[in-house]
Amino acid sequence: MFPPILNDICRLSHLSIIGELKRSGGLAIPELAELLDMSYMGIKQHCVNLEKGGYLKGWREPRGASSGRPRKIYLLTDKCDALFPDGGEELLLGLLDSVKSSFGEAAPEKLLYQYFEKKQAVWIKAVKSSETVVERATKFADVRMESGHFCQCHYSAETGFVIEEYHHPLHAILEQYPGLVVLEQRMIEQTLGAKVKREVKSGASGVKCTVYQVATL
Repeated sequence: MFPPILNDICRLSHLSIIGELKRSGGLAIPELAELLDMSYMGIKQHCVNLEKGGYLKGWREPRGASSGRPRKIYLLTDKCDALFPDGGEELLLGLLDSVKSSFGEAAPEKLLYQYFEKKQAVWIKAVKSSETVVERATKFADVRMESGHFCQCHYSAETGFVIEEYHHPLHAILEQYPGLVVLEQRMIEQTLGAKVKREVKSGASGVKCTVYQVATL
């Protein structure tokens, strides 16, 4: 049986709205309509339904005295967390602290290294049939999505080919053990067969995004 949340938001339009709000941190209906190439009234009805279901909440953005009425910004609620699993971070951090106490400071990262080695084996298997870096990077991003990440690929003349990641199931683990960030980046490079530059950016609404810029030449 699927989780109840999927019965409520299985429409593609609903998932698209939730995806854009996850990436941006919050948007008004006109912005959502433009991003998703849908009508204002269509987006509004979807947002109203999602708000009634408890998946979105509205916030009135204040405007200056001469700028008219406050506009309504839609935000995700905690009810959407089921779509972006955290990998049991609290339990895992507790277990890693116990490992550190029993076996020394370096023990947690050694243990996690084995975990990332297994993940890399899955990545390599997924991309091995691809002939180009772009194909490998695209399939790699698909595998990340399947394992609980939330990311997208895109290309522009200014940035080249990038993978933007808005959710990492082990985010708290990486913050606690920053050496794993370098390890994961190196394993991504080995998987793609290309140099990868990693950068964490914050949007206007404070949403953090990890950008992997993939060298395709």
